[in-house]
Amino acid sequence: MNLTAPIPLSFETERFLIRRYSIHDDKVLFQAVRESIAEVFEFLPWCHPDYQMSDASEWLNSIQPKWKDGSTYRFGIFNKDGTEFHGGCGITQIDEHPIAELGYWIKTPSTGKGIATEATIGLSRFCIEKMGLQRIEIVMSVQNDASKAVAIASGAQFEGRARNRLLLHGKCHDAFVYSITPADHK
Repeated sequence: MNLTAPIPLSFETERFLIRRYSIHDDKVLFQAVRESIAEVFEFLPWCHPDYQMSDASEWLNSIQPKWKDGSTYRFGIFNKDGTEFHGGCGITQIDEHPIAELGYWIKTPSTGKGIATEATIGLSRFCIEKMGLQRIEIVMSVQNDASKAVAIASGAQFEGRARNRLLLHGKCHDAFVYSITPADHK
């Protein structure tokens, strides 16, 4: 694993610029979250009905030190010209065994266009090639059909159902676990 080398701040896929969030992304993040609460809240409790601009600003400020210490890398998904924000993706729970967890969310007006799949494929390649990760896990509620479809479409391998793996809205939920390894990108 090569986590001592500087991690590039951005990369491109066929259609998108995937870049490190800036503290100046607060307005687009806030608007995207507000547009997506009805669809996202069930599976991502941070996307709640009382979400405010201050929540976006605080979160963007909170992730900056995590990038610097190498524990979490969060990216915004934008059109290649940077004019439209579609959602986010990131790599978290990075450990010394070169394993991490990959997550994604797409704002409601941008769903159904393959954006999460393209971002997941791009981010997993980025993590394998730039960070030397040997295993990337995608974990989602067994009730999250959209996230499951993204994992499958991105080529992740189903590994099983983990009981009580997620805590959502104060209750334990079973989760499906998928993985991506370097062999999946050859």
